[in-house]
Amino acid sequence: MVSTALVIGGTGPTGPGVVNGLIERGYETKILHTGRHEVDTIPPSVEHIHTNPFRAAEVEAALDGATFDVVYAMYGRLRDLVPFFAGRCGQFIAVGGVPAYKGFARPKLNWPPGMLVPIRETAERAVDDSNDKVAKIVATEDIVFDHHPSATIFRYPLIYGPGQINPREWLIVRRIIDGRRRVIIADGGLTLRTAAYGPNAGHALTLAVDRPEVAAGKAYNISDEHVLTARQTVEIIAAALDVELDIVNLPEDLATPVRPFLGGEHSLHQMTGPDLLISELGYRDLVPAVEAIALTARYLRDNPIERGSITEMRLQDPFDYDAEDALIDAYRAAVGRASELAANYDPEFRDRYAPGSDDWRLVEAKN
Repeated sequence: MVSTALVIGGTGPTGPGVVNGLIERGYETKILHTGRHEVDTIPPSVEHIHTNPFRAAEVEAALDGATFDVVYAMYGRLRDLVPFFAGRCGQFIAVGGVPAYKGFARPKLNWPPGMLVPIRETAERAVDDSNDKVAKIVATEDIVFDHHPSATIFRYPLIYGPGQINPREWLIVRRIIDGRRRVIIADGGLTLRTAAYGPNAGHALTLAVDRPEVAAGKAYNISDEHVLTARQTVEIIAAALDVELDIVNLPEDLATPVRPFLGGEHSLHQMTGPDLLISELGYRDLVPAVEAIALTARYLRDNPIERGSITEMRLQDPFDYDAEDALIDAYRAAVGRASELAANYDPEFRDRYAPGSDDWRLVEAKN
């Protein structure tokens, strides 16, 4: 007998990877979504059920009593879909988010403020967070396991690549298209923020059907195998588009224009590790992170976001280049004297593993 699968959603940046992965595994796969957004990466043979995934009653009417071996809940009102599918599927797989972790949305909830690196699945969740959105994410996870004790939850980080509705990389790509060659970073651009290329994330979700007994009752962090710093991401985008940038480092409290790119009002790390995903489900990137960022940059260059569109407005970047230049010029003028002093001060420290590192012996000899 052929196994059956239902993917709720399926047409976003990660959905086609799930649908095609299930088909490759021999599942008779259907997708349930509104029908407002179709993609050509899903085979025509896949049946589309068009209804409102945010209303369980409409989902019930559209499915007309159908049951499935596996259901992927990637879209819609999850807390309403969860009880509806109890008893209507063998394996229930849901998509959640990394804001479930304590300190993600409100760094001061943790001591020291911020999140440890990396955050693993055993970390404390934000059960005492007053942020209503975060509280609902945490509560919904509990609802999933209450109704489906053997369910699997995948916690999504920032997703990037074709189809992403909040394309962070556009903030750099647009500047390059506009002829900008000065880009601000905060605190050396050292911020680590977990991200996953859409096809990588879709591939990760399909691994749960390969090892259902292992994945049962667990939550997994989704992530590319490597997490790039903010500066590395900017540098990869620039190289992919064949330009050289003047990357301007400002302290966090002065680097206000970079907040949309960081996705927050601080430069603290938000890194959730994929260790469990790798060790238990055998995850490996389909596309390495460096290559995936470059592909995304070129995709956005060739498929630019409409200026002033809803998609661009969601990114909350005013692209105020005059304000950025004024800030850069003021900062460089203010630190000019300090830069001279720093350049003239040599504490005689030498990294013993760096080129010419034999110099450290001279320091020992002096002592």
